[in-house]
Amino acid sequence: MRKRDKPPSGGEITAHDRSHMNFAETNELEIAYEVYGPASGQPVVCLHGWPDSMHCWNGVGALLRDAGCRVYTPSLRGFSPTRFLRRETMRSGQVEAFGHDAMSFLEALDLQDVILVGHDWGARAAYVVGALFPERLRGLVVISTGYGTNSPNYQFGYEFTHSFWYQWFVATQRGRKAMHTDRIEFCRYLWREWSPGRVLDEAAFAEASTAWQNDDWPEITIHAYLHRWGEAKGDPAYSSIEERMEQLPRIRVPTTVIHGDPDPGNPTSSSAGKERYFAGPYRRLILPGVGHLVPRDAPRETAQAILDLLAVCKKTK
Repeated sequence: MRKRDKPPSGGEITAHDRSHMNFAETNELEIAYEVYGPASGQPVVCLHGWPDSMHCWNGVGALLRDAGCRVYTPSLRGFSPTRFLRRETMRSGQVEAFGHDAMSFLEALDLQDVILVGHDWGARAAYVVGALFPERLRGLVVISTGYGTNSPNYQFGYEFTHSFWYQWFVATQRGRKAMHTDRIEFCRYLWREWSPGRVLDEAAFAEASTAWQNDDWPEITIHAYLHRWGEAKGDPAYSSIEERMEQLPRIRVPTTVIHGDPDPGNPTSSSAGKERYFAGPYRRLILPGVGHLVPRDAPRETAQAILDLLAVCKKTK
């Protein structure tokens, strides 16, 4: 595994900084990532969600950098400029693939004592790492997603059915076509719906949308939701991880769960009552008036929660 890590620029996180992309090579991917903050700082790895990009962490990352952290923001599989190394690799969107990618990223950069942060799809990946591969972690922060809600056997009410309409839509022929031919307007609608009461930041949306302009993005999106609800088979390469995650193993590293309320994209109730799955220090933080796009809509609260968890980790080490 190789890395290509260019030194970060000082000052604010600018478009110029982002033009100097870094890449970490795993067995399957060349993972693009940004990094900033002092090389000696506490490593914090932030995994973005769908439909978003590594840039959702710009505000959070700047605050963490100013607090002395070393912040890594990789781009997930299917999101440019991350790319697959081989054409024949299955474009799997299953959660276990994202979790494996996240662990491989930590290994490629040989990161230790990491605070791993994930939002939405990134949160699901972070749960996998926290549950099965905790040896490189110091703590876990998961945002907008509850643990154990990624199985077709998961029992949920009609509140979830209503919120997850876009996932059912993808299961139809019309929805799959939209992922290929109308992805920008589809995602624009979701951003507006998921940040109630807030004006859409068109510049931020345009920046994020560049990550979706490739052939892998719709394929992985479609497979992610078909697989989540038992309508598609996963990549056999991740079957052992999938089998282990079906048992909902306990997470033993200190963990903070952040959820906006109301969250039109993933109901706040999905993260409630999960204390029994966490053996270490556990905190659930509800942010009133914040929707689904927590890192974008509440960067200060998110950064502070990460720093608070770091303080807990230092006390319990």
